[in-house]
Amino acid sequence: MLIPTFDQIGELRDVETLKIDILAGITVALVLVPQSMAYAQLAGLPAYYGLYASFLPPIVAAIFGSSRQLETGPVAVVSLMTAAALEPLAASGSEGFLMYGTLLAIFIGAFQMLLGFFRLGVLVDFLSHPVVVGFTNAGAIIIGTSQLGKLFGVSVEKAPLHYETVYRTLQAVITDIHWPTFMMAALAFAIMVGVKRWRPLYPNILIAVVVTTIVAKLTDYAGLGGAVVGDVPRGLPMPSIPTVDTDVILQLATSAMVIALIGFMEAISVAKAIAARTRQRLDANQELVGQGLANIVSGLFSGYAVSGSFSRSAINNEAGARTGFSSIVTGGVVGITLLFLTPLLFHLPQATLAAIIIMAVIGLVKIEPILHAWKAEKHDGIVAIITFVLTLIMAPHLDKGILIGVVLAMALFIYRTMRPRFAMVSRHHDGTFRDLQVHPELDHCKHILTIRFDMSLYYANAGYFETRMLQAAADHPEAKFIILDAEGINMLDSTGEMVLNQLRERLQSAGADFLIARMKRQFMDSMRKTGALKAMGDDHFFSRLSFALAYAWTNLECSKCENTEQCPLRASIALSQYKERLRIATNAASSATPSKAP
Repeated sequence: MLIPTFDQIGELRDVETLKIDILAGITVALVLVPQSMAYAQLAGLPAYYGLYASFLPPIVAAIFGSSRQLETGPVAVVSLMTAAALEPLAASGSEGFLMYGTLLAIFIGAFQMLLGFFRLGVLVDFLSHPVVVGFTNAGAIIIGTSQLGKLFGVSVEKAPLHYETVYRTLQAVITDIHWPTFMMAALAFAIMVGVKRWRPLYPNILIAVVVTTIVAKLTDYAGLGGAVVGDVPRGLPMPSIPTVDTDVILQLATSAMVIALIGFMEAISVAKAIAARTRQRLDANQELVGQGLANIVSGLFSGYAVSGSFSRSAINNEAGARTGFSSIVTGGVVGITLLFLTPLLFHLPQATLAAIIIMAVIGLVKIEPILHAWKAEKHDGIVAIITFVLTLIMAPHLDKGILIGVVLAMALFIYRTMRPRFAMVSRHHDGTFRDLQVHPELDHCKHILTIRFDMSLYYANAGYFETRMLQAAADHPEAKFIILDAEGINMLDSTGEMVLNQLRERLQSAGADFLIARMKRQFMDSMRKTGALKAMGDDHFFSRLSFALAYAWTNLECSKCENTEQCPLRASIALSQYKERLRIATNAASSATPSKAP
């Protein structure tokens, strides 16, 4: 998997493709340079660390990943989680904080690469959609509110919990607002919103950065107390291995695993969305390797954790990028910026970077997905809401909100599978079998019970299944045959197999024969391997429900069974009744239609 997957070299021989990719790469870089600096400060790191994380990682991810349009680099959620992981270990901006930031990126990359090598990308599936929706909404609010101090030019001591810090900040804003800072932020917002509305094809972020930087220099904004980026080291980052502190390895490792999963989930979601439109092949495990290497390289070259960016990938795709060469161009432009353009960034206001972050995360706050989850399945809605609330309350400990959400989602899923649908069915007038609770008007046979179980039969619901089956038999003492329609049973474990054996024995002692119909292959494989098939008798398993019914009719002494016009389970009588009802309904509809005047 360490073999580069950049297999689009042949396409680059086309001059038109090369030209389009170069243009797309430059377009993305114009957004990435200011955005990466803003995200680095969100992570509690110097702004230029964002440039370091935007130089080599996009190139590495393009070469070793499988997506052609995915743009890798600093993103809001991963930056916030990086800050949350590092704040308990060192003071923001300190030497230890910077070292732990690069070390965290290496740990994240190593974990992602291991998942890719062992093809364990499926672990991301544990982060269910409701958990992600709840976390993303909460994360966007946390990110936005974390920038309030920079918007209004106030600073307060951080509280143990984020909402307490926000409260302190708002109190400080009332008494100590720095008006030049606020006006600069307002100018940045006005430019980005205005350009986006009236000139959507123009790079609104870059225009806001250029204009506010010029205004800051001309008005001596720094001299008025406004915070600016300041000196940015000129030159490319050199490789270095951060010192490993054994005391914090375990703390970083836990955070690294959570961030690795969240970051990759964001990257693969973006890649899948673009691949669906471009119809390209996507390998999730290969993408894990690409993202992992990008993070390791970022850490080794003084950067911090990166992931796939939705906004920049969309820009890359809309610009017409055809190959991963556009990402290589993007990294190259960032390298040129580090070599020659860093002096131009000295007067860039911090308020502008805060405005960029807030504009980027506004679109992440979406209530509709939570409402949709609630409508689809109330348990999913509950998971999304609880994850959202806990993430907000527990911030900056974001990993706790996610982990609780994951555990809750799994617990509710298991709870649902413990009490699946258990239905007694009978022949409907159209010939199909329907639930008697839904269709109480249907007649049913007192000698033959047909039961459908709509879930895999395993340890968590085997006891429930056995209880319901025995209750059904007790409620119908004249039943001679009980048929289990097993079409809905996708998996059978040892507990389920044992319960089926016990049921056969208990029903047989009560005078009823237990038959199973419409089994799936995995069901029969389990029964065959354990010897249950032989114990229960091959002649008690049927590939079709009609075969099981025929077996029951053959061995049952019942006058109605012999008379096809009286048995409620016979297809012929059901079909004739259906046709008769259809005829009556048609005649009724015809008689209700007013005749036309001659």
